[in-house]
Amino acid sequence: MHRPIAAFGAALSMALLLAACGQSTPPAPPPPQVTVASPVSQKLLDRDEYVGRFVAVDAVEIRARVSGYLEKIHFTDGQLVKAGDLLFTIDQRPFQASLDQARADLARAKSQADLTAADLGRAETLLQQKTIAEALFDQRVQAKRAADAALQAAEAAVKTAELNLEFTELRAPVTGRIGDRRVSPGNLVPGNTTLLATIVSTDPIRFEFSFDEASYLRYQRIAQNAGRADERGKKLPVELRLLDEKTFGHKGSIDFVDNVIDTSSGTIRGRAVFANPNALFTPGMFGRILVPGSAEYEALLVPDSAIGTEQIRKFVYVVDAENNVQQKFVELGSLQGTQRVIRSGLNANDRVVINGLMRARPGTKVTPVKEGEQPAPPAQKK
Repeated sequence: MHRPIAAFGAALSMALLLAACGQSTPPAPPPPQVTVASPVSQKLLDRDEYVGRFVAVDAVEIRARVSGYLEKIHFTDGQLVKAGDLLFTIDQRPFQASLDQARADLARAKSQADLTAADLGRAETLLQQKTIAEALFDQRVQAKRAADAALQAAEAAVKTAELNLEFTELRAPVTGRIGDRRVSPGNLVPGNTTLLATIVSTDPIRFEFSFDEASYLRYQRIAQNAGRADERGKKLPVELRLLDEKTFGHKGSIDFVDNVIDTSSGTIRGRAVFANPNALFTPGMFGRILVPGSAEYEALLVPDSAIGTEQIRKFVYVVDAENNVQQKFVELGSLQGTQRVIRSGLNANDRVVINGLMRARPGTKVTPVKEGEQPAPPAQKK
């Protein structure tokens, strides 16, 4: 009874062993695919970003030079005015009367001067004929001099009266945008004291910003190497963006750098000038400016998304000749759009992993695919 069961067990074991010998070991999975690209070589210059404010090239306070009652206002609050436009008129009648009086005094002084000149001429003839005393002749000379002095004083009084009458019309000294009126018609305006309005020029406009002493020294070194140290950055091209803008789309140039460093802040003031034909920029408005911070150099750039962080250090993954992943620590530069400048730590012929970073680990083997190429199709199972 037991022999058939034992024989059956032995046969079953043999069949299972033969079946196991007929099966093959499953193949290992292929290395993961990653997208690689070489760094892009491009000529660049570093640019420093600063915050600043716009200031007007010309800012003028309008005040009356003579005292009088304000008669008329010739502008609308906030409008653009041109140099020479009439802004205010002060009551001219008292000043016209003073001018008329001065002109009358001038006519009388001229008449007196003519009379004394004629008397002096007759006295000179009589003196030659020995028919007049020298003392009387001296009196005629002094009278002529006094009359000439009075004539000059009368002429000066006329010029003063003409100026005072001219000062009753207040005109715009510069082209720009005027603020609101500070005094209404009918009020007495004291001369040289009361502020009537202000005008600020709009085109061109200046942008003021401050930078630290270290940056100032760096800029001076660059200028010295370029043979432009005496220019102090003048005409250096700069770019600007406003607070609601994403890109630096406004072009301008440096026109001034201050001559002293502020000892309280350790900064120095710089200034740029921008065209403003549409009056978009307003004095007092904030903005951000980009200033060239280096000489032009050959830079290596990689996608910013390929940069990894390990504590405080930055790194990229590269694929070597044996398709093994290596970690390289790099020093970063400025961001150029979506590309990041690599200052050091990377070679131009390195294959940088730009896609599939989660599948790349230092020391592991990968299947690199160049950016823009189609990956190889997976091997067919037999």
